[in-house]
Amino acid sequence: MTSQEALNIAKKEELDLVEVAPNSEPPVCRVMDYGKFKYQTSKKVQEARKKSRSSQLKEIKLRPNTEAHDLSFKIKNLVRFLEKKDRVKVSIFFRGREIAYAAAGIELLNRVAEEVKDKGTLEQPPTREAGNRITMVIIPK
Repeated sequence: MTSQEALNIAKKEELDLVEVAPNSEPPVCRVMDYGKFKYQTSKKVQEARKKSRSSQLKEIKLRPNTEAHDLSFKIKNLVRFLEKKDRVKVSIFFRGREIAYAAAGIELLNRVAEEVKDKGTLEQPPTREAGNRITMVIIPK
């Protein structure tokens, strides 16, 4: 129908004439309450934003000579982060001549990964970064 006829129908029903597909031939229009439509779409976007929680990257810092009790405490926090669906970066920092024991640091990271394997999976295996640190990333299952 012509655009004038469509406008008359929209006025009669006290609604708006909204162009849906302007690039088609002929352009497609729809009779609707545009204010209500905008409100509903904004509510859908708001609800989707509320439901989608972006996972954060948490970091746990260790030293190569971290004691057993401190390590178990850090692992408990790591498990808590994984249960909240956060990614966790586990880092070991070396000071001075400690870097000579980098193999012990990698062994410590592997032990941490082994203890949390039921809660998370290894996304990035232990790798050496920037000279004095070794890191790995664990993601929740």
